Amino acid sequence: MKKLLAFTVVLAVAAAVSARADDAKDNWTNICAKCHGADGKGQTRMGQRLKVRDYTDAKVQASFKDDEAFKAIKEGLKSADGKTQMKPYDTLSDDQIKALVAYTRSFKK
Repeated sequence: MKKLLAFTVVLAVAAAVSARADDAKDNWTNICAKCHGADGKGQTRMGQRLKVRDYTDAKVQASFKDDEAFKAIKEGLKSADGKTQMKPYDTLSDDQIKALVAYTRSFKK
């Protein structure tokens, strides 16, 4: 009985982690990929225009912290002259944003 309970708990945790990863990929595809590209390289028309960073580059990945990425997604980004570079995605939950940040880290080569 205890083994069955332990197995059930492990299975539930694995399912939750998998669902979170799937949600992050879906959010990336639906929200982020139009600028940052499906592969994180930023080689889309909009990404090139905005000069978004290539998230497959280890130096780019090292240049920002997770909390900075979280804040950028939650609050958006503005250029030095005040123009919106990335709109805020404040409708996403904190967990969804954390999952997106983790997903962004998965592009590092």
